[in-house]
Amino acid sequence: MTIARLQVEASDGRARTGTVTTARGTFRTPCFMPVGTRGTVRLLDAADLDSLGAQVVLANTYHLMLRPGAQTVEALGGLHRFTGWGGHLLTDSGGYQVFSLNPVVDDEGVTFRSTYDGSSHRLTAELAVAIQERLGADIQMVLDVCTALPTTDDILATAMERTLSWAARARAAHRREDQSLFGIVQGGASVDLRAESAERTAALDFDGYGIGGLSVGEPLEEMLPALDAVTARLPAERPRYLMGVGDPVSIVESIALGVDMFDCVLPTRLARHGTALTSEGRRSLKLASMAGDDGPIDTGCGCPVCHRWSRGYLRHLFTVGEPTAGRLLTIHNISWLFALVERARLAISKATLPELRREVAAIWQPNFVR
Repeated sequence: MTIARLQVEASDGRARTGTVTTARGTFRTPCFMPVGTRGTVRLLDAADLDSLGAQVVLANTYHLMLRPGAQTVEALGGLHRFTGWGGHLLTDSGGYQVFSLNPVVDDEGVTFRSTYDGSSHRLTAELAVAIQERLGADIQMVLDVCTALPTTDDILATAMERTLSWAARARAAHRREDQSLFGIVQGGASVDLRAESAERTAALDFDGYGIGGLSVGEPLEEMLPALDAVTARLPAERPRYLMGVGDPVSIVESIALGVDMFDCVLPTRLARHGTALTSEGRRSLKLASMAGDDGPIDTGCGCPVCHRWSRGYLRHLFTVGEPTAGRLLTIHNISWLFALVERARLAISKATLPELRREVAAIWQPNFVR
């Protein structure tokens, strides 16, 4: 039973804006999803997410299967009850985290050691589905092989074939009719492999499609052609999710190619280190020049932090090590990215997305570190 559909309401070239419908309800696209790796977005709670207007939040299978364990989450009512979040939840299969640990990989699955206590664990396509069904998110991702770049075409092709095999097995193992299952397209920065992976993954008929293995060190000039090859070959009526991408230029350029969903730790990680996303680019609030500045983080931002507190106050909080600093800046950064994708939705509906692309590139391309 397929339970995720994208109703396109407006388009501008290949960019589209619309509504995704799942068993839980609906959410608007393009959509940015804050990352709540261990069941919470760092420094925030579910009430914060409500007030910010979050639609979908991501949680990570790898971390939750280790602590507190999928059985515990299930016993405590599933992720929604466990976290107190009533909106949409998406769980990553944990593949990216697993493959960052130099695991032992074979055609059947992957063996890895816990980053918490060194214990050995085994993850297969079927087990990743079963764990995520117990966690109870609205959308779950198949287990995939994420390859670091640069690498050889032979390694990319092997990873793609394993990902396709695991995707077919996940499709067969999936049982929860109230939970959407997304396949994942791999292939690195190879246009040919990306095209093949997209066509073969689409043939498996998933509820939606993740695009993994990009924004892992390759320049934007290599990422976009690979992404172009993928989105051109995925079904128009299914949501497309570019995994792990959160910088403004990549988001807007990917929207122009037909991507609907994004997630990234960037806004929360930058916030914890005192860096704000603004309409003028990145701004460090730890600079001495901020000490006497009575202005908001961003004069064009309508978030509650910019409405109430000054740069000087936030700089003071960072200087004295007050955790409130990171919390307030996290609220700002997430709100700022929500506003960016809302601007993209409006621009698509008015057929003015090229203007937004030029504006964002002029501000962010010269000084944003990918």
